Amino acid sequence: MAKPFASAADTDVKTDTLETLGEGIYALTAEGDPNVGAVEGEDFVVAIESRATPAASREWLKILRGQTDKPVRYLVLTHYHAVRVLGASAFDAGDILMSAASRDLVAERGEQDWKSEFGRMPRLAKNAEEVPGLTWPTITFKDRYDIELGGDRGRLELRFVGRGHTGGDVAVWHDRTRTLFAGDLVESKAALYTGDAYHFDWAGRTLDNVKAYRADNLVGGRGAVSRGLAETDAAVEQTRKFLNGMIENVGRFHKAGGTLREAFEATRDALAPAFGAWPIFEHCLPFDVQRLWDEYDGIEHPRIWTAERDREVWAKLQD
Repeated sequence: MAKPFASAADTDVKTDTLETLGEGIYALTAEGDPNVGAVEGEDFVVAIESRATPAASREWLKILRGQTDKPVRYLVLTHYHAVRVLGASAFDAGDILMSAASRDLVAERGEQDWKSEFGRMPRLAKNAEEVPGLTWPTITFKDRYDIELGGDRGRLELRFVGRGHTGGDVAVWHDRTRTLFAGDLVESKAALYTGDAYHFDWAGRTLDNVKAYRADNLVGGRGAVSRGLAETDAAVEQTRKFLNGMIENVGRFHKAGGTLREAFEATRDALAPAFGAWPIFEHCLPFDVQRLWDEYDGIEHPRIWTAERDREVWAKLQD
């Protein structure tokens, strides 16, 4: 029997939970839906990540306004995927920040990714007709950008830590509270989406760079906030374990002349005991395996996902 496409059948509303990680440091988790965050400056707010639509972002802002009424001066987008950025207009931010590599992805595949992701995850696309268009940054940077928060609040350090979930991922570090917003480079008890990934870089030096922060608080892209060094290390290593399990199993069949379907089934069987019950596991895995197979084929730069290609890969691997 064919499985429902991606997350098309996921209609259950998730519960938002606000966590305070330090004075003026906030994370909003949502039972495996994308996480967002915010950091208060002396007289402004830095928002970290958008939601998929302005309507969805307004729900987050309403919660944030229970903590502070400071204006959003900066909206930091850790990477480009449509469900992470297309609600940006709701923030009325003074500036929108992305890595230069992420901006290149908006230009290259923004429209296609918009249609692809809203088709995969329709529940997140609340009032999608309000999206005014692609989200473009007003500030880009190659490797580093710092935001001084004022007073004794310290600063936020935005760093490109290496290719991983996409080619443009940025980590956001608050040294004063040792809090790291890692975007989708790390997930905590949520499956990884790797359809636009660089698996070998990610599993190696990129996660090494993330772990080197020695964060006391780590907010990943989905799932629970990790608190304390033991938990933050564990979140990084469970992410690495997922990636290495994919690399081992897809690589084994690719090198032996097997088929993509064989690689997919072996990878699912290998990962399911540890990860199969986590959010979006069955949704992500066909796209993940296809991208890793492409890497083994020598396709360095991820192919663009379209709504049509999504369905073709799903039919080939999940039906």
